[in-house]
Amino acid sequence: MAGIGTDLNRFILEEERKYASATGSLSIALTALGNATKQIAARVRMAGLADVLGKTGSVNVQGEEVQKLDDIADRLMLRHLGGSGQFHALLSEEDEEPIFPAEGKDAKYIIAFDPLDGSSNIDVNVSIGTIFSIHRKRSGTTADFFQPGRKQVAAGYVVYGSSVMLVYSTGNGVNGFTLDPSVGMFLLSHPQIQIPPETKIYSLNEAYAPRWDPRLRQAVQQMREDGFSARYIGSMVADVHRTLIKGGVFCYPADSNSSEGKLRLLYEVAPMAFLVEEAGGRATANGREALDVGATELHQRSPVYLGSRGVMDRLMAALE
Repeated sequence: MAGIGTDLNRFILEEERKYASATGSLSIALTALGNATKQIAARVRMAGLADVLGKTGSVNVQGEEVQKLDDIADRLMLRHLGGSGQFHALLSEEDEEPIFPAEGKDAKYIIAFDPLDGSSNIDVNVSIGTIFSIHRKRSGTTADFFQPGRKQVAAGYVVYGSSVMLVYSTGNGVNGFTLDPSVGMFLLSHPQIQIPPETKIYSLNEAYAPRWDPRLRQAVQQMREDGFSARYIGSMVADVHRTLIKGGVFCYPADSNSSEGKLRLLYEVAPMAFLVEEAGGRATANGREALDVGATELHQRSPVYLGSRGVMDRLMAALE
Protein backbone atom coordinates (compact mmCIF):
# COMPACT_ATOMS: atom_id res chain seq x y z
CA MET A 1 0.00 0.00 0.00
CA ALA A 2 1.27 3.50 -0.85
CA GLY A 3 2.34 5.49 2.18
CA ILE A 4 1.18 8.83 3.53
CA GLY A 5 2.73 11.61 1.45
CA THR A 6 2.82 9.67 -1.83
CA ASP A 7 2.10 12.14 -4.61
CA LEU A 8 -0.98 11.63 -6.77
CA ASN A 9 0.85 11.01 -10.05
CA ARG A 10 3.08 8.35 -8.51
CA PHE A 11 0.07 6.75 -6.82
CA ILE A 12 -1.82 6.60 -10.13
CA LEU A 13 1.16 4.98 -11.89
CA GLU A 14 1.64 2.42 -9.10
CA GLU A 15 -2.04 1.49 -9.34
CA GLU A 16 -1.72 1.15 -13.12
CA ARG A 17 1.13 -1.35 -12.75
CA LYS A 18 -1.21 -3.74 -10.94
CA TYR A 19 -3.06 -4.36 -14.22
CA ALA A 20 -1.15 -6.03 -17.04
CA SER A 21 -3.69 -4.86 -19.62
CA ALA A 22 -3.54 -1.19 -18.59
CA THR A 23 -2.64 1.19 -21.40
CA GLY A 24 -2.03 4.30 -19.33
CA SER A 25 -5.04 6.13 -20.74
CA LEU A 26 -6.92 6.33 -17.44
CA SER A 27 -3.75 7.42 -15.67
CA ILE A 28 -3.34 10.35 -18.08
CA ALA A 29 -7.03 11.18 -17.67
CA LEU A 30 -6.77 11.29 -13.87
CA THR A 31 -3.60 13.38 -14.08
CA ALA A 32 -5.45 15.88 -16.29
CA LEU A 33 -8.21 16.07 -13.65
CA GLY A 34 -5.64 16.77 -10.97
CA ASN A 35 -4.06 19.55 -13.03
CA ALA A 36 -7.42 21.18 -13.82
CA THR A 37 -8.58 21.17 -10.22
CA LYS A 38 -5.29 22.60 -8.96
CA GLN A 39 -5.88 25.59 -11.22
CA ILE A 40 -9.48 25.88 -10.00
CA ALA A 41 -8.19 25.78 -6.42
CA ALA A 42 -5.85 28.67 -7.18
CA ARG A 43 -8.78 30.75 -8.49
CA VAL A 44 -10.91 29.86 -5.45
CA ARG A 45 -8.15 30.97 -3.07
CA MET A 46 -8.10 34.37 -4.81
CA ALA A 47 -11.88 34.76 -4.78
CA GLY A 48 -11.91 37.74 -2.41
CA LEU A 49 -9.13 39.58 -4.26
CA ALA A 50 -9.50 38.83 -7.96
CA ASP A 51 -12.58 39.66 -9.99
CA VAL A 52 -14.13 36.20 -9.72
CA LEU A 53 -17.00 36.78 -7.30
CA GLY A 54 -20.59 37.42 -8.32
CA LYS A 55 -22.66 36.43 -11.35
CA THR A 56 -21.85 36.52 -15.05
CA GLY A 57 -25.38 37.60 -15.98
CA SER A 58 -26.09 34.43 -17.95
CA VAL A 59 -28.23 31.39 -17.10
CA ASN A 60 -27.11 27.76 -17.59
CA VAL A 61 -29.07 24.79 -18.91
CA GLN A 62 -30.37 24.13 -15.39
CA GLY A 63 -32.06 27.54 -15.31
CA GLU A 64 -29.54 28.75 -12.71
CA GLU A 65 -27.64 32.02 -12.75
CA VAL A 66 -24.00 31.34 -13.61
CA GLN A 67 -21.41 32.52 -11.10
CA LYS A 68 -18.11 33.85 -12.44
CA LEU A 69 -16.20 31.03 -10.73
CA ASP A 70 -18.62 28.51 -12.28
CA ASP A 71 -17.66 29.77 -15.71
CA ILE A 72 -13.93 29.81 -14.92
CA ALA A 73 -14.01 26.27 -13.50
CA ASP A 74 -16.00 24.99 -16.48
CA ARG A 75 -13.51 26.42 -18.98
CA LEU A 76 -10.54 25.01 -17.07
CA MET A 77 -12.07 21.54 -16.93
CA LEU A 78 -12.96 21.57 -20.63
CA ARG A 79 -9.48 22.80 -21.58
CA HIS A 80 -7.54 20.23 -19.55
CA LEU A 81 -9.83 17.23 -20.06
CA GLY A 82 -10.51 17.90 -23.72
CA GLY A 83 -6.86 18.60 -24.42
CA SER A 84 -5.68 15.44 -22.67
CA GLY A 85 -6.89 13.31 -25.60
CA GLN A 86 -8.32 10.71 -23.19
CA PHE A 87 -12.01 11.62 -23.38
CA HIS A 88 -14.23 10.99 -26.37
CA ALA A 89 -17.00 13.11 -24.87
CA LEU A 90 -17.35 15.59 -22.01
CA LEU A 91 -20.62 16.54 -20.32
CA SER A 92 -20.62 19.55 -17.99
CA GLU A 93 -23.43 20.75 -15.76
CA GLU A 94 -23.07 24.09 -17.51
CA ASP A 95 -23.70 22.77 -21.04
CA GLU A 96 -26.88 21.42 -22.59
CA GLU A 97 -25.17 18.80 -24.77
CA PRO A 98 -21.89 16.86 -24.55
CA ILE A 99 -18.76 18.18 -26.22
CA PHE A 100 -16.81 15.80 -28.48
CA PRO A 101 -13.24 17.20 -28.60
CA ALA A 102 -11.18 16.57 -31.72
CA GLU A 103 -8.28 15.38 -29.56
CA GLY A 104 -10.44 12.57 -28.16
CA LYS A 105 -11.82 10.99 -31.33
CA ASP A 106 -10.01 7.72 -30.56
CA ALA A 107 -10.28 7.98 -26.76
CA LYS A 108 -11.59 5.17 -24.52
CA TYR A 109 -13.51 7.21 -21.96
CA ILE A 110 -16.29 9.72 -21.45
CA ILE A 111 -16.68 12.03 -18.46
CA ALA A 112 -19.55 13.89 -16.81
CA PHE A 113 -18.74 16.57 -14.26
CA ASP A 114 -20.02 19.41 -12.13
CA PRO A 115 -17.18 21.94 -12.43
CA LEU A 116 -18.11 23.84 -9.27
CA ASP A 117 -20.66 22.36 -6.88
CA GLY A 118 -22.17 24.65 -4.24
CA SER A 119 -22.19 27.86 -6.28
CA SER A 120 -24.42 29.68 -3.78
CA ASN A 121 -21.61 29.35 -1.22
CA ILE A 122 -18.89 30.96 -3.37
CA ASP A 123 -19.39 34.53 -2.20
CA VAL A 124 -19.46 33.63 1.51
CA ASN A 125 -16.26 31.52 1.66
CA VAL A 126 -17.97 28.20 2.40
CA SER A 127 -16.55 24.93 1.02
CA ILE A 128 -17.35 24.17 -2.62
CA GLY A 129 -16.09 21.48 -4.97
CA THR A 130 -15.77 19.65 -8.28
CA ILE A 131 -17.41 16.25 -8.93
CA PHE A 132 -16.60 13.84 -11.78
CA SER A 133 -17.76 10.50 -13.16
CA ILE A 134 -15.88 8.46 -15.80
CA HIS A 135 -17.35 5.69 -17.96
CA ARG A 136 -15.97 3.68 -20.84
CA LYS A 137 -16.92 4.76 -24.33
CA ARG A 138 -19.33 2.21 -25.83
CA SER A 139 -21.11 3.45 -28.95
CA GLY A 140 -19.28 6.76 -29.23
CA THR A 141 -22.58 8.65 -29.01
CA THR A 142 -24.51 10.58 -26.36
CA ALA A 143 -26.12 7.27 -25.35
CA ASP A 144 -22.86 6.34 -23.59
CA PHE A 145 -23.84 8.66 -20.76
CA PHE A 146 -26.88 6.53 -19.95
CA GLN A 147 -24.94 3.65 -18.44
CA PRO A 148 -25.82 2.76 -14.82
CA GLY A 149 -23.57 4.12 -12.11
CA ARG A 150 -22.17 0.68 -11.37
CA LYS A 151 -20.39 0.81 -14.75
CA GLN A 152 -18.24 3.77 -13.71
CA VAL A 153 -14.53 3.12 -14.07
CA ALA A 154 -13.62 6.05 -11.81
CA ALA A 155 -15.38 8.73 -9.81
CA GLY A 156 -14.40 11.38 -7.34
CA TYR A 157 -14.50 14.94 -6.16
CA VAL A 158 -12.28 17.80 -5.09
CA VAL A 159 -13.34 19.86 -2.07
CA TYR A 160 -12.02 23.42 -1.82
CA GLY A 161 -12.15 24.09 1.91
CA SER A 162 -9.75 24.71 4.78
CA SER A 163 -7.49 22.50 2.68
CA VAL A 164 -7.96 21.25 -0.87
CA MET A 165 -8.61 17.53 -1.09
CA LEU A 166 -9.03 15.21 -4.06
CA VAL A 167 -10.91 12.00 -3.21
CA TYR A 168 -11.36 9.32 -5.86
CA SER A 169 -11.84 5.63 -6.57
CA THR A 170 -11.28 3.36 -9.55
CA GLY A 171 -13.21 0.53 -7.90
CA ASN A 172 -10.35 -0.51 -5.64
CA GLY A 173 -11.13 1.49 -2.50
CA VAL A 174 -11.29 5.22 -1.85
CA ASN A 175 -8.20 7.37 -1.34
CA GLY A 176 -7.88 11.03 -0.41
CA PHE A 177 -5.08 13.41 -1.39
CA THR A 178 -4.44 16.82 0.16
CA LEU A 179 -2.94 19.60 -1.94
CA ASP A 180 0.36 20.84 -0.53
CA PRO A 181 0.48 24.44 -1.81
CA SER A 182 4.19 24.72 -1.07
CA VAL A 183 5.02 22.20 -3.80
CA GLY A 184 1.78 22.27 -5.83
CA MET A 185 1.17 18.54 -5.45
CA PHE A 186 -1.68 16.35 -4.22
CA LEU A 187 -0.23 14.07 -1.53
CA LEU A 188 -1.86 10.95 -0.10
CA SER A 189 -3.36 11.88 3.27
CA HIS A 190 -6.36 9.56 3.66
CA PRO A 191 -5.55 6.05 2.36
CA GLN A 192 -8.33 3.49 1.98
CA ILE A 193 -11.14 5.57 3.48
CA GLN A 194 -13.83 3.54 5.23
CA ILE A 195 -17.07 5.20 6.26
CA PRO A 196 -17.97 4.39 9.90
CA PRO A 197 -20.96 1.97 9.95
CA GLU A 198 -22.78 3.74 12.78
CA THR A 199 -22.58 7.48 13.44
CA LYS A 200 -25.38 9.62 14.87
CA ILE A 201 -25.29 12.45 12.35
CA TYR A 202 -27.94 13.36 9.80
CA SER A 203 -27.59 15.96 7.06
CA LEU A 204 -30.45 17.46 5.06
CA ASN A 205 -32.23 20.79 4.62
CA GLU A 206 -34.91 20.73 7.30
CA ALA A 207 -36.45 23.97 5.99
CA TYR A 208 -38.16 21.74 3.40
CA ALA A 209 -39.68 19.41 6.02
CA PRO A 210 -43.29 20.54 5.38
CA ARG A 211 -42.88 19.31 1.78
CA TRP A 212 -41.45 15.88 2.66
CA ASP A 213 -43.13 12.51 2.62
CA PRO A 214 -44.60 12.03 6.15
CA ARG A 215 -42.50 8.87 6.56
CA LEU A 216 -39.32 10.92 6.15
CA ARG A 217 -40.52 13.51 8.66
CA GLN A 218 -41.18 10.70 11.13
CA ALA A 219 -37.78 9.09 10.45
CA VAL A 220 -35.95 12.37 11.07
CA GLN A 221 -37.92 12.93 14.25
CA GLN A 222 -36.91 9.46 15.40
CA MET A 223 -33.26 10.27 14.72
CA ARG A 224 -33.54 13.36 16.89
CA GLU A 225 -35.08 11.30 19.68
CA ASP A 226 -32.23 8.80 19.30
CA GLY A 227 -29.66 11.53 19.93
CA PHE A 228 -28.54 12.30 16.37
CA SER A 229 -26.84 15.63 15.63
CA ALA A 230 -27.80 17.73 12.61
CA ARG A 231 -25.02 18.88 10.25
CA TYR A 232 -25.85 20.58 6.95
CA ILE A 233 -23.60 22.81 4.83
CA GLY A 234 -25.58 23.13 1.60
CA SER A 235 -22.77 22.10 -0.74
CA MET A 236 -23.05 18.44 -1.76
CA VAL A 237 -19.28 17.98 -1.93
CA ALA A 238 -18.79 19.32 1.60
CA ASP A 239 -21.73 17.39 3.07
CA VAL A 240 -20.74 14.11 1.43
CA HIS A 241 -17.07 14.60 2.34
CA ARG A 242 -18.01 14.97 6.00
CA THR A 243 -20.29 11.94 5.77
CA LEU A 244 -17.56 9.86 4.14
CA ILE A 245 -15.04 10.76 6.85
CA LYS A 246 -17.27 11.01 9.92
CA GLY A 247 -20.21 8.76 9.00
CA GLY A 248 -23.93 9.35 9.36
CA VAL A 249 -26.38 9.98 6.54
CA PHE A 250 -26.79 12.66 3.86
CA CYS A 251 -30.20 13.09 2.24
CA TYR A 252 -31.53 15.18 -0.60
CA PRO A 253 -35.05 13.79 -0.95
CA ALA A 254 -37.81 14.47 -3.41
CA ASP A 255 -40.58 16.69 -2.05
CA SER A 256 -43.92 18.14 -3.09
CA ASN A 257 -42.19 20.94 -5.04
CA SER A 258 -39.45 18.77 -6.59
CA SER A 259 -40.86 15.32 -7.29
CA GLU A 260 -37.59 14.16 -8.89
CA GLY A 261 -35.30 15.77 -6.35
CA LYS A 262 -32.75 18.43 -7.31
CA LEU A 263 -29.39 16.70 -7.61
CA ARG A 264 -28.22 15.46 -11.02
CA LEU A 265 -27.94 11.73 -11.45
CA LEU A 266 -24.97 11.59 -13.84
CA TYR A 267 -22.47 13.92 -12.23
CA GLU A 268 -23.62 14.27 -8.61
CA VAL A 269 -25.59 11.24 -7.41
CA ALA A 270 -23.79 8.45 -9.31
CA PRO A 271 -20.17 9.43 -8.52
CA MET A 272 -20.92 10.08 -4.85
CA ALA A 273 -22.79 6.77 -4.59
CA PHE A 274 -19.79 5.02 -6.15
CA LEU A 275 -17.44 6.47 -3.54
CA VAL A 276 -19.76 5.72 -0.63
CA GLU A 277 -20.21 2.08 -1.68
CA GLU A 278 -16.47 1.68 -2.24
CA ALA A 279 -15.95 2.99 1.30
CA GLY A 280 -18.37 0.43 2.75
CA GLY A 281 -21.50 2.55 2.89
CA ARG A 282 -24.81 2.49 1.04
CA ALA A 283 -26.56 4.85 -1.39
CA THR A 284 -30.10 4.77 -2.77
CA ALA A 285 -32.03 6.74 -5.39
CA ASN A 286 -35.74 6.46 -6.12
CA GLY A 287 -36.06 3.44 -3.84
CA ARG A 288 -33.28 1.50 -5.57
CA GLU A 289 -29.57 1.08 -4.98
CA ALA A 290 -28.25 4.25 -6.60
CA LEU A 291 -25.58 2.54 -8.70
CA ASP A 292 -28.19 0.37 -10.42
CA VAL A 293 -29.99 3.42 -11.81
CA GLY A 294 -29.19 4.55 -15.35
CA ALA A 295 -30.09 8.00 -16.59
CA THR A 296 -32.44 8.52 -19.54
CA GLU A 297 -31.69 12.25 -19.83
CA LEU A 298 -28.36 14.06 -19.64
CA HIS A 299 -29.29 16.42 -16.82
CA GLN A 300 -31.78 14.13 -15.12
CA ARG A 301 -32.43 14.85 -11.46
CA SER A 302 -32.78 12.30 -8.69
CA PRO A 303 -33.33 12.13 -4.95
CA VAL A 304 -30.51 10.52 -3.01
CA TYR A 305 -29.83 9.03 0.42
CA LEU A 306 -26.29 7.92 1.25
CA GLY A 307 -24.05 7.23 4.21
CA SER A 308 -23.17 4.72 6.91
CA ARG A 309 -24.63 1.32 6.14
CA GLY A 310 -26.24 0.78 9.55
CA VAL A 311 -27.95 4.18 9.56
CA MET A 312 -28.98 3.81 5.92
CA ASP A 313 -30.50 0.37 6.42
CA ARG A 314 -32.73 1.65 9.22
CA LEU A 315 -33.69 4.79 7.30
CA MET A 316 -34.61 2.86 4.16
CA ALA A 317 -36.71 0.43 6.24
CA ALA A 318 -38.56 3.42 7.76
CA LEU A 319 -39.32 4.82 4.28
CA GLU A 320 -40.79 1.57 2.87
